[in-house]
Amino acid sequence: MALAYSGIPVEIREISLREKPASLLAISPKGTVPVLQSDDLVIEQSYDIMKWALKQFDPDQWLSAETENVTDEWIEKNDGPFKKLLDQYKYPDRYPDISLEETLSQATSLFLGPINEELKKGAYLLGPKISLADIAIFPFVRQFAMVNPDWIDQSGLKFLKQWLNEHTESPLFLSVMHKYPTWHDSTPE
Repeated sequence: MALAYSGIPVEIREISLREKPASLLAISPKGTVPVLQSDDLVIEQSYDIMKWALKQFDPDQWLSAETENVTDEWIEKNDGPFKKLLDQYKYPDRYPDISLEETLSQATSLFLGPINEELKKGAYLLGPKISLADIAIFPFVRQFAMVNPDWIDQSGLKFLKQWLNEHTESPLFLSVMHKYPTWHDSTPE
């Protein structure tokens, strides 16, 4: 979304992590996604890619000097404790000793509830206008909500639900949510 918002044209290559193409491993030996390659520059983390894109062009100031530290704090909470809970909730067969109810309770108290509280104060995480924090975090909240679509209706997290719906129905989000065929090194460019 940050790349599209910034107007940066990209060639997207959907890959199978079970069959990582040699060309991916050549630029990023760790073999995780996403990876952005622009000339000699290689960026291997989503958040870093987003920040790079916004440094190219950020007309609505999704990221500013005033918001960067608090955005970083939200991302740390998302990428650390919440991502772990998301994996436990999304893939319960991988965590047979952890109850879904406990995972849901922890995710709500540690992250989803605090998001809801922030959204009571303003339409977005950092106040009255959209920011990089919203764009970076809502896809993870979306994944969480998709595990049990009825959960969000029953959660009492009204502001979180409105925020999530706004983002998932936004023209920008819809414009980037395409399915691409799996790319292989032998795929013609």
